[in-house]
Parts: sequence; C-alpha cells; structure tokens
Amino acid sequence: MALSAIATLALTRYPIWPSSYFSSPFSHNITRFLVNRHTPKQSWKTMASASSTHDKVTAPYGSWKSPITADVVSGAEKRLGGTAVDELGRLFWLESRPAESGRSVLVKAPEKPGDEPVDITPKEFSVRTVTQEYGGGAFKIVGDTVIFSNYKDQRLYKQLIESRDSFPLPLTPDYGGPLVSYADGEFDSHFNRYVTVREDGREDHLNSTTTIVSIDLNDQNIQEPEVLIGGNDFYAFPRLDPKGGRIAWIEWGHPNMPWDKSELWVGYFSENGHICKRICVAGGDPALVESPTEPKWSSKGELLFITDRRSGFWNIYKWIESDNKVLPVYSLDAEFSRPLWVFGLNSYQLLQSHEQKSLIACTYRQNGRSSFGILDDVHSTLSLLDLPFTDINNIISGLHCLYIEGASAVHPLSIAKVTLDDHKSKVIGFEIIWSSSPDSSKYKSYYSLPELVEFPTEVPGQNAYAYFYPPTNPIYQASQEEKPPLLLRSHGGPTAETRGVLNLTYQYWTSRGWAVVDVNYGGSTGYGREYRERLLGSWGIVDVNDCCSCATFLVNKGKVDGERLCIVGGSAGGYTTLAALAFRETFKAGASLYGIADLTLMRAETHKFESHYLDNLVGNEDDYFQRSPINFVNKFSCPILLLQGLEDKVVPPNQARKIYHALTEKGLPVALVEFEGEQHGFRKAETIKFALEQQMMFFARLVGHFKVADEITPIRIDNFD
Repeated sequence: MALSAIATLALTRYPIWPSSYFSSPFSHNITRFLVNRHTPKQSWKTMASASSTHDKVTAPYGSWKSPITADVVSGAEKRLGGTAVDELGRLFWLESRPAESGRSVLVKAPEKPGDEPVDITPKEFSVRTVTQEYGGGAFKIVGDTVIFSNYKDQRLYKQLIESRDSFPLPLTPDYGGPLVSYADGEFDSHFNRYVTVREDGREDHLNSTTTIVSIDLNDQNIQEPEVLIGGNDFYAFPRLDPKGGRIAWIEWGHPNMPWDKSELWVGYFSENGHICKRICVAGGDPALVESPTEPKWSSKGELLFITDRRSGFWNIYKWIESDNKVLPVYSLDAEFSRPLWVFGLNSYQLLQSHEQKSLIACTYRQNGRSSFGILDDVHSTLSLLDLPFTDINNIISGLHCLYIEGASAVHPLSIAKVTLDDHKSKVIGFEIIWSSSPDSSKYKSYYSLPELVEFPTEVPGQNAYAYFYPPTNPIYQASQEEKPPLLLRSHGGPTAETRGVLNLTYQYWTSRGWAVVDVNYGGSTGYGREYRERLLGSWGIVDVNDCCSCATFLVNKGKVDGERLCIVGGSAGGYTTLAALAFRETFKAGASLYGIADLTLMRAETHKFESHYLDNLVGNEDDYFQRSPINFVNKFSCPILLLQGLEDKVVPPNQARKIYHALTEKGLPVALVEFEGEQHGFRKAETIKFALEQQMMFFARLVGHFKVADEITPIRIDNFD
C-alpha cells in the first residue's frame, strides 16, 4: 500500500473506444486499453504573445492550456532506485525508465564534463527486486563488479563493470520462475561471500520465508545460499563490521511493521563464518517501545543506528559494546530516518574531517522540511549547512564529496554532488549530476509553489498538515467571481509522508486551473511516533476526517469551490478515497488507483509484508466490516473512476472489480480501467499518460463545468454515457 502515485503506467490490448461507443447499448464494461500515443499540436505563439503584453487571458478554471502535457509528465519523470560509489570514487545510480516500460537500468556517471552517462545494464536485463513487493537495495558494487537482482527471474547476477563484452552471470539457482528474491546485500571480504536478505516463496508465496543468507563467491558452481540468520518474520540491513568479526541487522515479526516495533541485533562470526553468538542491542526491552533502523559500522568498529526510543522521534544513537549500552549521539524532535517501505535507506553517512574528527553527514525532517547538517558525535553538536533542496532522502560518500538525493519546489528528484571544505563546516560546491526530469526547468513559469497548510482536525486542539498548490499559469486567469476546483490527494502507505517538492503531475493540474492539496493526515510520518500512531485502530476514520477537514478548511478560507471538490488516491490512498466517498458527503467525485474496497479481502489476499498491517490499523472483525466501503454501496452518492493493474499482488484486481460492479448496479456514474502488465504502482509511460488524462476528463465532465483544452478521447462512463 506504500505506493501512492496519482498517475502511473500500463499497456493493454484493445484500442480506445470510438465516440460512437458512448451510445452503445452495452454496459457493465471493464475497459482495457492500448494507449493512443498521439498528442495534438498546440499553438503557443498566440499564448506567448498574450503573456508578453502582460494581459492575461480570462478563462474558466480547468480550461487553461498548458505545455505541461500528460506526455511531458509520463515521459519526463524517471524514478531513482539507489546510488553507489565504487572504490575509484565513480558514481552509479539506478533509474527506472517509463519510456522503456519501467525497465530499471544501472548507469555510470560521465567521467569528463560533456560526456554522456553510460548504461551498465544490458538491454536483456532490468535491475529490480520484488522482495517485500516494494523492493529496494537491488544492487551492490564490489570492486570492478556489480551484483544485482534481475527483475524477470529475481536471480542474483554478477557483471564486470568495465568490460563491454561482460555478460551478467547468475550467482543463485534457477527455481523455474521468480519464486525467490534477494535485497539489501553486502560484500563480506573476510569470507569472500555476499550476505543478503532472501525472501523464499517456493512453498507458499503469500507466506514466504525471509532469512539472511550468504552466497559463496569462491565457488564457480551455483550453490544453494547458506542461511546465516532466520526464525523471525522479516529482516533488513545486514551490515558487516569492516574488521570482519561481526554483523548487525534489523528484524521484526507479525503483527508489527518495522516502524511499529523492531529489534537491532549484533552477531559474532566463528572461524567458519557462522553466527556463534548474538546480542540484542535495541528493541528487546518489552517496557520500551522503539523501532531501530539503519545500523552502520564506523571504520573504527563502532556501531551507530537510528531509533525512536522515549522521545518518539527517530534520532541517531551509538552502541557501547563493552557495557551493552545505547547512548544518544544527538537528540532533537525531528525524524532522522523514514519508514522502511523499501530496502537500502541511507539517511546518514559517516565522515572523516581534515582533523580526523568523527563526523556524521545527516538529514532530518521537521515541520515539513528537510535539513542537512554535519554532526560531531564526540561533542554532540550539529552544524546546519545550506542546500537548495528542501527534501533530502539518501546520502553517500564520494571522493572528497557527498552525493545527495533530494528535491525542492523547483527541483525535481535529483542527485547532487556536494563538496564541503576541509573542516566539513561549509558547502563550497553544489552540482546536479542527475535529474528525474532534466527538461522540467523550461516550464518553471508555470510552477505552482506549495504552501504548507496547518488545519484543525475534528479533535479539539489537534491539527494536521498539507501542501496546497494554487492554480498557476502565466497566460491565464479566471474571473474574480470564480473559485477553482480542488483535487485533494490522499497519499498511500498509509504510513508515509507527502512532501512539498516539484511533481509534474501536480503541475499538470495546477497549470490548467485546478487547485491541488496533498494531505499529511494523522498517521503520516515526518512528525514523530505520536502523530504516526493517530491512525492505530482508526484507519478509515482519522485519515478520512482529516482529508474532509482540509477540504472544508480551504473552502472556508475562500481558496476553492466547495461544489467542485474531488479526491484521488493510490493504494491506501485509494482506500481513503473510497471511504471518504462512502461515509462522508464532502467530495463530489473521486478516483481510486489500485485502492482497497474490502478490508477483510485485503487482509486475506495481500502479501506477507502487509498481511498483519491492518491488524493494528483497523481493529476487530466488526471494524473490518464497518469500514469497508464495499459493504456500504448504498451510501455512495457521487461518480467514481477506478484504475487498476492486472498484475497487482498488493491489492488484487478483484477489489476494483467488486466495487465497480456494485456501483454499476446502484446506478452511479462509474468507470473501471484495467492495465495489463502493470503491478502495484504504474510504471509504463503510456499508462501514466492515459491514467492522468482520463482523470482530468472524468472530473471535467462530471463536476468541472468547463471544457478541457487538451484533445482527449474520453472513456465510456457507465450510467452516464
């Protein structure tokens, strides 16, 4: 449920329905499409002329023309799957390409200015793991070799980086299909082996076995990996002491998610490489609820990690091995990490200064913004440094520099090379090396900048947060009497955080005259454990109430039109969307992308990682029934668009079909589009484009009261067309 994109990707097998189909007697359609790639040309000369005279064209909200088309959105935004630096200091990154059906490619940064990046991954391969469905940690660079997970068969392969004739060679057995997957690996130089998390679904795909295993790199023959650590439900972050004697890892078990309660362990290797002794460093005290994460060994053999003990905020700590004690390195009411939805998080990096001080480059979230700083763990001082990014994810060390993944309201997700002075006290260089949308700056005059909104919830004295994006277009304005329609986005997870950064999907809406608001309802991360736990036992209540309260707040402030409120969400956000439409009357229409309609069915059919997630979020059996929108179809009263991938294992397609058939029978305007080849979260450019355009058309036709400027062939809407 973690993925939460509003618009995403798919390829299907039938052409778009012709306009004559709208008068067809056939109904109860579940539509499948081969996406039309044609985009009509638009004349920008007239618009540019109007802009140059400073006389804006007056036109209804929603009808404005914009160069930020669905093609721009679907084709521009690449996804980042991790970064790495080899022993020579060369930067590598993993990018997912919508234009190549979402294929993930490992890329080497250019060595000279003006050179092009070099693809490392052969066209026959895609670097991606589906461990815990959401993956992450899909590759590791070791010397002149990369070890990676191949998406199609989920086997691990090794490949020489420099040799163009080097073809990837398998390291793990062939089980006849993607039954076993691997993630978050580390090279063990002491025993010449690869240590990694393995998820084994050979016996039971829905209840796979997760362990930490080792793969012998000495043996030229492919062998079954050896289990080093097992017995619990989940494992992450196997991290090896550089001296070769110890391994740290995180583990947790049902019904907890890793951000609810987890444990940090250290194991000691025997002479033959087995674990001969283990110690629970954090999370083992039943009187102390905490969720340790991101363990990391220093070059001196000290273990640092992040946990949220006592304060409820993820802060950096250090383990004192001699006394088996845990001490805070620095305390702040801020989040120095984020929930472990994907493997491979790297929120801080250990450094050495010119004076050989022990320093930590770190980032934290506070009040809806990321800060970057250098922490002196000896003196417990944190020096903040200025960066153009307001959102920072991962940090890795290069040669005399750092590589930081970040974004801002005007920067799309990017990798920046950050150079510090010798004392690590000042940024002396900042250079964008990679951008998810390298051409996005040409649309800067159309950008709507997010405004952080704090609004009252239904609980007296309790507030929640959102990012509001007002309609923005240098060419157009609306009449003073009109208020814009609102698209409210409910993020996925639900344990996740929306961030106020450049998102071309939002700009697609705002540049056409929509207002967009992205809500961090109670249960979101970034605001500490107490805020995160507002949702425990209250999913379908707190999130729904907060989304409705936010929309009402904006109406009362005169920001939006109360008669044109729409809600959209993906995955868990799709559930919040459906629940808001079933149990409240705030919104006039909604779109659910791979959303949940039946909580009981979700619990029974979803994958292992989230199979008990709902236990803490929902409650007893009656709560499951009472909060499932499918059981209260009679309460729906407005149009709904359903978009679903047919290969979704997190929220199976029958969820969307079930709600579709029920709403069709009730007589409400409804449409269901199913995308072949798409999973949980769309990845293909053609699907992203199609889904985005159809949401725009659906809302425009049913609640917008305006004509969309783009030439888009609408899908058939049952009980409407």
